[in-house]
Amino acid sequence: LEPTGRNIGLDVGLNHFYTDSEGNKVDNPRYLRKAQKRLKRLQRRVSKKVKGSKNRRRAINRLGRQHLKVSRQRKDFAVKAARCVVMSSDIVAFEDLKVRNMVKNRHLAKSISDVAWSQFREWIQYFALKFGKVAVAVPPHYTSVNCSKCGATVKKSLSVRTHACKCGAVLDRDENAAINILIKALQILGYVSNTLGHSEINACGETTLYLNLATTLKQGHSLKQESPVTA
Repeated sequence: LEPTGRNIGLDVGLNHFYTDSEGNKVDNPRYLRKAQKRLKRLQRRVSKKVKGSKNRRRAINRLGRQHLKVSRQRKDFAVKAARCVVMSSDIVAFEDLKVRNMVKNRHLAKSISDVAWSQFREWIQYFALKFGKVAVAVPPHYTSVNCSKCGATVKKSLSVRTHACKCGAVLDRDENAAINILIKALQILGYVSNTLGHSEINACGETTLYLNLATTLKQGHSLKQESPVTA
């Protein structure tokens, strides 16, 4: 695909599926939560049937199909969301979350499993590879507390959803984190310096970055076309 001139950082969450660095939010579909009543009803029917009977096997089959439907809905949403993000951007930055450790929290395990962050990330990386885009996983440390405008540390609890800094920056907490994620990705790729990342992005914009990235992508595309096909 041709370069779009757009780079994006994604901050995933439970209230919203993700918030990007431009302030756009995508709602969390919560497929498992919506199907929970039906799943409980089907599970009760299974428990009431006689073990080893045909009726019990049928009830188990209905329960399994409902779980399969939820799984397919979740996958379909992750695929479509990832494809849309990758096709509309040149660089997609996201947090390198350790979901396996996060689900150990018994209060949030079901919600984290339902939102399927790992599946979303895998499809972003797949589509980035297919379409010749750049997908970067960045460390999640301090993305929520650092100011995306000046880089200062602004500590806040999880209940505080607005980021307010002394430099005058006031914006949504998740949007601030998404911008920091994008800045970290650009630092990893070497488009901005590690020390002046925040001020450099805000001061000079991303025109030079777009031009450099467009040149890089076109060079890679031409090299791919000119490379000989081996048997």
